[in-house]
Amino acid sequence: MAQEPIIFESLPGELWWGGGSHYGTMMPFGKTKTSINLLGDLGGNQGAPLFLSNRGRYLWSDDPFAITFDQGRISVSSAKGAVLLEEGHANLRGSYRHASQTFFATSGRRPPEAFFKTPQYNTWIEMGYEPTASKVIAYAHHILAHGFPAGVLMIDDNWQEDYGTWDFHPGRFPDPAAMVRELHALGFSVMLWMCPFISADSQTFRTLRGQGLLVKDGSGDAAIRAWWNGYSAVLDGSHPEAVSWLHERLQGLMDRYGIDGFKMDAGDPEYYRAEDSTYGQVTPVEQCRLWSNIGVAYPFNEFRASWRMGGQPLVQRLRDKRHSWDEDGLNTLIPNGLAQGLLGYAFNCPDMVGGGLEGDFGSPHFRFDQDLFIRYAQCSALFPMMQFSVAPWRVLDPDRLALCLNMVRLHVSMADELLALADAAASDGEPIMRHLSYAYPDQGYDEIRDQFMLGEGILVAPVLERGSERRRVAFPPGRWRGDDGSEVEGPTTVEVEAPLSRLPWYRLVHSSPLG
Repeated sequence: MAQEPIIFESLPGELWWGGGSHYGTMMPFGKTKTSINLLGDLGGNQGAPLFLSNRGRYLWSDDPFAITFDQGRISVSSAKGAVLLEEGHANLRGSYRHASQTFFATSGRRPPEAFFKTPQYNTWIEMGYEPTASKVIAYAHHILAHGFPAGVLMIDDNWQEDYGTWDFHPGRFPDPAAMVRELHALGFSVMLWMCPFISADSQTFRTLRGQGLLVKDGSGDAAIRAWWNGYSAVLDGSHPEAVSWLHERLQGLMDRYGIDGFKMDAGDPEYYRAEDSTYGQVTPVEQCRLWSNIGVAYPFNEFRASWRMGGQPLVQRLRDKRHSWDEDGLNTLIPNGLAQGLLGYAFNCPDMVGGGLEGDFGSPHFRFDQDLFIRYAQCSALFPMMQFSVAPWRVLDPDRLALCLNMVRLHVSMADELLALADAAASDGEPIMRHLSYAYPDQGYDEIRDQFMLGEGILVAPVLERGSERRRVAFPPGRWRGDDGSEVEGPTTVEVEAPLSRLPWYRLVHSSPLG
């Protein structure tokens, strides 16, 4: 028998954030009718059963649920467990701090400093499904030759023999240890792409199936699931022996070849079914959480899909974005990044500069936009992390390549501040990248989606519109000194000059009592 929806009444002027980072562009909720269903689809990104209000309230359940905001009423349905409405925490920041300390307290650890001090580089767009040792080494040398600093280098899909056969393909990578030694000598940390899928026509599949370590479908046999690379079986993350099996292979890659860590992809709940039979009899979103939990053992990690992993020392990247000004492209980075922080995922990374959707770059109708690439780089530069895949020197003219390098240098120059913010987040759980309404409650900033605060004292306002060389910037209370040397006394809104060469950002030099 279906449960009756639980109805909550909104307070006057109350707006809400939460649920999933992919829904950041829809936040805040409460002005128009909006429905979010967390029961099995997180939109390819991070999620949590948490909604926070600017009136100091929050909703939490240990389990996923569906929620609708409509004309001052909040309807929660399909909740397996109790849904808590907590009140009395003044504002957005107060509600977040109480929720995080109560339900996803920080571990006290952060990812390694390499993630914050220098860019990350991923082979995905440059190599697709055809990485080789020679290509990877050439990519690393080109990074340095064009003035970019060494950083974390991620070798993406198809480095391996097969899905589930987690060793280097001997034809494409004849001497992995030598490759990793050379990359380390150049200053790079090296990560490998990883997924929970097992190719169904492999010896690995037959072995794991016989040991009962794969997710089973309703018939009791190993489930075969469609995903973006075909059809595969799925490792059962609720089975301790399955987890131990994977840890043995990951540790083996580190021991034999010197690999530093892993990009843990494809843990999305939509690859599981409610009727699946698993060792722990867990839900699809719980399988997502268990996949993320595997990565906690490896300081060098990256995730795109996670559930209820706030406060953990995990790198959380936004899902693949389009090479577009709109359409799930550049304009989504800030609102979705802000949503990550409000769900407890402080160590967040935008998608690859210029977009990481392989289908865009591989389309016969694709048109590369150099100015869009620069604005992507500017928007990413003052995120906690910054990641490249498309090689800037291949797609940009010399003038724009210089602009791109300027953004990398800006990010590197902020390393000490970014690390201090990461250390603070590991201690208190607060976001590194913050909504203006979080930092300055009750100032009318609830619906600003195109600016953000970096910690307490840096205001970042990238240009996100095609062809624009000006933008309006909302300045909170206090005196703000810009990257261009200008000073602005807030609170005020000012239209500033922002040619392609400029990322407008401002440092708080004197706070106001109103702030």
